[in-house]
Amino acid sequence: MIFQQALRRELAYTAGAVFLVMLTFMLTSLVIRILGLAANGKASPNDVLMLIGLATIGYLSILLSATLFISTLIVLTRWYKDSEMVVWFSAGISLRDLVRPVLQFAAPFFVMALLLGLFAWPWANQQTALFRDRFEQRGVLSMISSGRFIEPANANYVLFIEGIDADMKHARNVFVANSEAGKIGVALAHQGQFETLPNGDRLVVMEHGRRYAGIPGQLDYRIVEFDKYAVKVDNKPQDTAADQPTKTRDTIDLIRNPTRENLGELLWRISLPILAFNFVMIAIPLAYVNPRLGRYTPLVFAVLIYLTYSNLINLAQAWVRSGAMSFWMAIWPIHLIVFLCALVMFRYRANRSLGGWRAVFGLRRKTNGSQA
Repeated sequence: MIFQQALRRELAYTAGAVFLVMLTFMLTSLVIRILGLAANGKASPNDVLMLIGLATIGYLSILLSATLFISTLIVLTRWYKDSEMVVWFSAGISLRDLVRPVLQFAAPFFVMALLLGLFAWPWANQQTALFRDRFEQRGVLSMISSGRFIEPANANYVLFIEGIDADMKHARNVFVANSEAGKIGVALAHQGQFETLPNGDRLVVMEHGRRYAGIPGQLDYRIVEFDKYAVKVDNKPQDTAADQPTKTRDTIDLIRNPTRENLGELLWRISLPILAFNFVMIAIPLAYVNPRLGRYTPLVFAVLIYLTYSNLINLAQAWVRSGAMSFWMAIWPIHLIVFLCALVMFRYRANRSLGGWRAVFGLRRKTNGSQA
């Protein structure tokens, strides 16, 4: 049918353009955020591109849902604004006839949103967590270079080594500053060496040096000369597999272990394709625009609907995690209410000439003093 072919063709072109624009905005935001983490020492500069790619894969399901919603609105709004919809309606096309071609176009989006939510989202989060854990657990020795101040994460000391040999065993002109109980301690030594304890901890042992300790602003500094002074610079690497966040766990694991945290995460993943479906159903009646009015009015309502709907899902997820609501009571009411609202909007648009919202509830206007 010419009508269905024309609609699907325009939806495809518009969806491609909208997807590229939204992907550009998302990539820009991710680049700024991840570069900020790298600049603050919370991520490795070498992993920036991988982290951006993994974050993009993780958010693709949400991006596809938004793309489908916006592209459907744009195409149908333009048809109303350019009076093309009037031509189709005069040819016998009704508002309900839009549902089938739009859903046929949107079907691949639903499948991709489901697969991305169930599999790509946890996989991307797993890989991101691995990069983060590897960076946080990296050894201080791997950060050391000649003439560079090192301030390890979650540590209260600063280490400086003027020179170090190729085997990372002996160092010269070692400087360590730390803070304990409000006192600043500074240790200096002309030479030092790195040692590993039986439990895996690593130390830098300073030899024949001097340490200064005291409170800043006061003169009661204590000066101690030592033969050896050791500072722990590395702990034994810990296994963080048991501390994986819920969003990094496979969907099958969530189903096998139905804890409140797992059910909350499962609720979010299952909601993604339903979210996309309801967006499409809302976009068809919402796209109506009076040719005499602005064409972007539906987009304003679309933003409000998108934010409200997604926040309600996040709220339901939080209720499931806290135990305030069961999984089965949280999974269907929100989606069902949104779907019923879409049906009400369909009825309103289809019966608008019969009295607007009164036609939704089966009421009709009186004409010539009688019931129509």
